[in-house]
Amino acid sequence: MAEPNILLTRIDNRLIHGQVGMTWTNWLGANLVVVADDEIAADPVQQNLMEMAITGNVGARFFTLQKTIDIIHKAAPSQKIFLVVRTPQNALTLIKGGVPIKEINVGNLHFAEGKKQVSKVISVTEDDIRCFQELEALGIACTAQGTPDDAKKPILSLIL
Repeated sequence: MAEPNILLTRIDNRLIHGQVGMTWTNWLGANLVVVADDEIAADPVQQNLMEMAITGNVGARFFTLQKTIDIIHKAAPSQKIFLVVRTPQNALTLIKGGVPIKEINVGNLHFAEGKKQVSKVISVTEDDIRCFQELEALGIACTAQGTPDDAKKPILSLIL
């Protein structure tokens, strides 16, 4: 099996929105955005809304985590994939399932009660911190970066 051409994996609880659908996709040169999320995979209304945020000749696929694990290796070499997940837990599930993710861009994790705010747009739970530590221990660089023009900051330097 050939390794899929995953250009970047982003954790963003908004999944596809303007920054993802236009800015990041264009900057990466991606021609396919894959959203790996169990909830969105079952919600065609949300899928249609997210597709509206994508510009140009870029496709979108919405798969459950398990389906992503099962089929990502079947991607054609011509597919330049921008993989988007909602949480660090989902990213870790994909990696443990064999998805070859080499680095993770952390874009947005909304604040909620019980979360620690570590930047303007990133708030984490204790389990998020554990997941980021495990990802880093697996050799996966996790950096906070809102847009391609922003400086990359190691997520653990913000958290710990």
